[in-house]
Amino acid sequence: MSNVFEGTRFCIHTFGCQMNKHDSERVAGMLEGLGSLPVESIEEADIVVFMTCCVREAADTRLYGQVASMKNIPLRDGTPLDKRYIAVGGCIGQRDGDKLLAALPHLDVVFGTHNLGSLPGLLRRAIEQHGRAAEVIEGGAEFSSALPTVREHDWAAWLPITVGCNNFCSYCIVPYVRGREKSRPLDDIAAEARSYVEAGVKEITLLGQNVNSYGRDLYGEPRFADVLRAVDAAGIERLRFATSHPKDLTDEVIGLFATLPSLMPALHLPVQSGSNRILSAMNRRYTREHYLGLIEKLRRARPDIALSTDIIVGFPGETEEDFMDTYRLVEEVGYSQVFTFIYSKREGTPAAEMDDDTPREVIQERFDRLVDLVQRKAFEANQAELGATVPVLVEGTSKRDDSILAGKSPKNQTVHAPVPSGTEAAALVGRIVPVTIEEARTWYLSGTIAHA
Repeated sequence: MSNVFEGTRFCIHTFGCQMNKHDSERVAGMLEGLGSLPVESIEEADIVVFMTCCVREAADTRLYGQVASMKNIPLRDGTPLDKRYIAVGGCIGQRDGDKLLAALPHLDVVFGTHNLGSLPGLLRRAIEQHGRAAEVIEGGAEFSSALPTVREHDWAAWLPITVGCNNFCSYCIVPYVRGREKSRPLDDIAAEARSYVEAGVKEITLLGQNVNSYGRDLYGEPRFADVLRAVDAAGIERLRFATSHPKDLTDEVIGLFATLPSLMPALHLPVQSGSNRILSAMNRRYTREHYLGLIEKLRRARPDIALSTDIIVGFPGETEEDFMDTYRLVEEVGYSQVFTFIYSKREGTPAAEMDDDTPREVIQERFDRLVDLVQRKAFEANQAELGATVPVLVEGTSKRDDSILAGKSPKNQTVHAPVPSGTEAAALVGRIVPVTIEEARTWYLSGTIAHA
């Protein structure tokens, strides 16, 4: 059989969460394994894959706009294909399936979150038969982790430990498009972590829609603390995880921030709202008081821990009093980073049926007030680093200046530092170097490498 992928070029556009980014690495692994070469831009590509997110309405709009605009982009010279082939995967692919083919005439292939491995066959069929193909399946019984992967960086790796979600927050589409929660066997996770360490990976990020509930389906109770211990024992230098649900964050896991050498002092713990009434309407299954109790325990275990969170403004029925509960919680916690969102109705979720007559301008004003507070608290949090020397994992150079290195501190802060005289930037990428902090801004730190 001839290889229709030989001599082709592909690019992947990824939207949304870290799980989508990891799925994109697996798509890249499959396509490179078939002989296609990765490129950065649509103009250079014969095959374009969109890995989509449907958590917010803007993602749908963006996808439709980008696919529609591609009809105006000419094919590159020397392409072996008769046209540019476009595929859509991820959560929008899973949710809409072949409806996307009807809505987007220039689209060739649709695949879902549970059948990444079908993409090469679907593309082959579309190319050979000059047709269109869609395949979306419901979740399988096994945790799928056998697909080839091309990591974006040699020094960092995503390591999925769960897929799917059982929480059914009233605003969230994820359980409907990612399916029920499935955990990966602990031995498989540990083996993959060891393979990454042997390959020179410096940082592993464990992935799952709710990592804290890892193992409940396999072992009858959550065993996330065992995962953290196993990956630390593999010898990794830096260990992170995302995302955590507050209702499942245990004292055992909190305690590991004080004892595991590799576990970085940073935690993303989405609160969504500081109002008990709104939390109940969101079906979050914890209270403001429980959440603040977790924060207190975390800071006792690791006083220097950097906390980040997600907050939704304008959930249906949110009053000024509800909003002020959120505002005061942000003041009290003092997050290093907050991802703030105006509520976006997602068809098929319970919250989409909730009435709300709050004027859009009122919601926007609340959002703006919260963003101002978030920026002020983030600036204050970063001032604690002035004069300190922090270990920074160098990720590359600044997008604005090739003479400035950019990397991440243990607290996940972006850190900038000039490339030392006589040193090539490329020689430092993937290394952990000490940087003495001389300036602390809202969203980044800057300083000088103490020694390279």
